[in-house]
Amino acid sequence: MTEQDLRETVRARYAAAATTVVESGSGCCGPQAVEVDDNFGSTLYGADERDELPAEAVAASLGCGNPTAVAELREGERVLDLGSGGGIDVLLSARRVGPTGKAYGLDMTDEMLALALANKQKASADNVEFLKGTIEAIPLPANTIDVVISNCVINLSADKPAVFAETFRVLVPGGRIGVSDVVADDALTAEQRAQRGSYVGCIAGALSFAEYREGLEAAGFTDIEITPTHQVADGMHSAIVRALKPARS
Repeated sequence: MTEQDLRETVRARYAAAATTVVESGSGCCGPQAVEVDDNFGSTLYGADERDELPAEAVAASLGCGNPTAVAELREGERVLDLGSGGGIDVLLSARRVGPTGKAYGLDMTDEMLALALANKQKASADNVEFLKGTIEAIPLPANTIDVVISNCVINLSADKPAVFAETFRVLVPGGRIGVSDVVADDALTAEQRAQRGSYVGCIAGALSFAEYREGLEAAGFTDIEITPTHQVADGMHSAIVRALKPARS
């Protein structure tokens, strides 16, 4: 597929997920989770976290981890979630940074943005803003974000160097990333990764551990840590990725 074809495939997958949540929420039993695999979705969040959010935000979770649990967010910080979907990580981040902080969510899918905005209203989250755009061209000025998070979205991009470069650009000097993503063993070829799962299922597009590190280094990041948490397919792992943008000397 071309980059445009791939982007449209991903957009259609997430649009369908948002529609499913909205339609199932109109029934007697509330919105049904769109991801029921134990390796993905809302089961990776604690019950206390799920209980404090709108049910629609929880049901729309498609991620492979819980980036807000590892990003070490602090009061007053500005945080950006790449590929924010129904808003679960943005709303959790907003609570952690408090009223003096700000949580941004970036998504390219109109249906997910509409769902996220509805969830923002239900959560009465005044320090939240959702933006439409792609993670390869973040619609924010340089040096304005303290922390960038993402949950199983970077691997969906066909231009990961652009994602890393844009993430580096918007971070303030000394800023950091705390990302959950699927990462492949270094021994697996691209063809082997594709055999283990689809692109939209967060498998085929995954970088290897070495490729991920090299991509972050090329963008300028330092203090890179890539820690696998659980296996999602043979030789494929959900991982926590941390890195820093160097502070000015």
